[in-house]
Amino acid sequence: REGILKTAKALVEDTKVLVQNATASQEKLAQAAQSSVSTITRLAEVVKLGAASLGSEDPETQVVLINAVKDVAKALGDLIGATKAAAGKAGDDPAVYQLKNSAKVMVTNVTSLLKTVKAVEDEATKGTRALEATIEHIRQELAVSTAAVLRLPSHSPAASCLTAASRLAGLLFPPASRQGRQEDVIATANLSRRAIADMLRACKEAAYHPEVSGDVRQRALRFGKECADGYLELLEHVLVV
Repeated sequence: REGILKTAKALVEDTKVLVQNATASQEKLAQAAQSSVSTITRLAEVVKLGAASLGSEDPETQVVLINAVKDVAKALGDLIGATKAAAGKAGDDPAVYQLKNSAKVMVTNVTSLLKTVKAVEDEATKGTRALEATIEHIRQELAVSTAAVLRLPSHSPAASCLTAASRLAGLLFPPASRQGRQEDVIATANLSRRAIADMLRACKEAAYHPEVSGDVRQRALRFGKECADGYLELLEHVLVV
């Protein structure tokens, strides 16, 4: 735990330098980015060690930890890209606004990781923490859900949407044997995270398929977002309960 906290703190300092160097020379910007990548690599390794220390009897909590550091790594990648895009731009440039947003997401995800690390050994709160992390992840997925996909599917886009929707339906109606145990809450949070990501990706792939008309594209994106919004609201109610 101490190793994770120490490395995460170092990463926060690295990212501060990274953002500050957005207006500096390309050489300084490259050095800051390289330092951040080195630190996130160390953080990933120490989180893996932390997950392994939990033991094989608690795989779902291990997944929660790994997902948390994945979110940090993705946020750092986005932040590095935003920093490069904002380099040399005026303060009112849209690229600078995007840089500020990326920095906020980075802080949010590092904070989420630290909360998760503190909660994994607490039987009373680790399920709640897993739900909170999933809710935040879905919010971030929704924030970019209207972005165009670069890779188009080789299979039927409708089949992808139906498969993803079916997974969500399975989560909405779990087996009666589940009794709200912490491990079940964690498992559902992990499944929800994957299912929503798959559903949104399937909707985007379907929407931007070359055979799809503009009207159908807009509906696919809209209904995908509405489905994710509704599921997010459901998870928030579960969290309150």
